[in-house]
Amino acid sequence: MSVRESIADLVARYAWAYDTRDWDALIACFTPDASLTLRVTGGDLVGPFRGHAEIMRLMRDSAAAQDDRRRHVCTNLVVDLSGPGAATARSYLTLISVRDGRLDVLSTGTYTDEVVQAGESWRLRSRHIELDLPSDGRRPR
Repeated sequence: MSVRESIADLVARYAWAYDTRDWDALIACFTPDASLTLRVTGGDLVGPFRGHAEIMRLMRDSAAAQDDRRRHVCTNLVVDLSGPGAATARSYLTLISVRDGRLDVLSTGTYTDEVVQAGESWRLRSRHIELDLPSDGRRPR
């Protein structure tokens, strides 16, 4: 598998793991010292959440607050190698909600990832999520 294919696989594994609540697979996407930040529509930076425990607390709390089924669709992946075993990956996110027989786009956004090679696979060392709208679809005030 090429570097780009391996990183695309990592981005997809993250989305699948979150959407299916496979917490072991989700945390395996991150290095132990990883960090995660997010911002909604130019608002304040949320985070950083550092390390497996903080990232998983955020993910589980976010999932517990949802009463729908989410689908994180990741597209337009761009990978730039930054050194041996290190790269920056950027991709688009389309967040879809499935509820009561309806599909709704809740938000779009971007992922900016710093990834590192860990043996045969790649892991997220940092992830920044930039959402264009809050995930409940309401415009920020």
